[in-house]
Amino acid sequence: MTDPDLLRLERRALAVGAVALVVAAVGGAFSPAAFFRAWLVSWLFWLSIPLGALAIVMLHYLAGGSWGIVIRRISESTAATLPLLALLFVPIALGMRAIYEWAHPDAAVPYQHAYLNVPFFLARAVLYFIAWIAVARVLVRWSEQRDLIADPDPRRFRLFAGPGLVIYGFTVTFASIDWAMSIEPHWSSTVYPLMFGVGQVLAGFAFTITMAVALRDREPFGRLVNASNLVDLGNLMLTFVLLWAYLSFSQLLLIYAGNVREEVTWYLARERPGWLAVAFALIGVHFFLPFALLLQRTVKRNPVALGAVAVLILVMRLVDDYWLVLPGIRGAEGFHWLYVVTPLAVGGLWLAAFTRRLRGIALVPANEPLVEQAMAAHGH
Repeated sequence: MTDPDLLRLERRALAVGAVALVVAAVGGAFSPAAFFRAWLVSWLFWLSIPLGALAIVMLHYLAGGSWGIVIRRISESTAATLPLLALLFVPIALGMRAIYEWAHPDAAVPYQHAYLNVPFFLARAVLYFIAWIAVARVLVRWSEQRDLIADPDPRRFRLFAGPGLVIYGFTVTFASIDWAMSIEPHWSSTVYPLMFGVGQVLAGFAFTITMAVALRDREPFGRLVNASNLVDLGNLMLTFVLLWAYLSFSQLLLIYAGNVREEVTWYLARERPGWLAVAFALIGVHFFLPFALLLQRTVKRNPVALGAVAVLILVMRLVDDYWLVLPGIRGAEGFHWLYVVTPLAVGGLWLAAFTRRLRGIALVPANEPLVEQAMAAHGH
């Protein structure tokens, strides 16, 4: 994929996003509740990619290794789209009463006035985005500066990444409670925020790997996308697939063992016709299939095969978001065509912004000692 290819992708994504947005808006005029529900899930899915990519950048600064050089520029460009997603939060703010039970003035929800109230909810959302955008801009700006001149203090990236990950973990924990778990305000889980964060990092890996594979024909970037680095990236994606499955099973096991009426209702809502089939699809296609494929070294060494697994995981991340959110919303029973159109609307706009940012930068970081190490495995 060359610069002209990226330009075509940007234009097509923008066109698809604009058309889908118009169609979704028309659908929303006739079924506003379905529109707001679909928008929330679509927005959470596309938000998970830049937040996951931001976490990956910081993890790499702390852990090191050549794998992070392959996806650094892609991850930075992904994280740079956070201001757009902050803007796309507006429909959720406008449609809160169609999504959140506690947002109704007459809702009898314990502790509603202390935490679950509209002004505080919106204020927290603003604080989350301020924190995420600030962390992303610091890392991206420092990285761009290092392209121009050798960094006199390269340790600052590692020293910043540690507190940055703490900020990420803290804010994502409360964001998951606010935007997803509070849909069912009488239910809570200590594992849920961990699942939420791990899902974001998994989506970040899946998207950046997909883009790295698509861009491998560009030189000298193609020398970074070698078998050794792909194996490392595949192993990391496998790790987060396993972690997602472990946390999902842990939550189920804890609630099953506890057998508390208020807790089991969450799973009972997801055993209704249709949603149970989705649950089995998640077990089979989100876990077992990627797990079996990513255990194969030949799959991880093959760019096309690894990219296909990454795309599969991305699709299942969207399915998982629907499974986590929709069954808990009153009146969300059954399928609605907006559940297909709205992800295209949000995703088209987001992908256009991402490709526009990516077109203007070099994919190989300059003045980065790890670049030579990352390219050394080329041909091996």
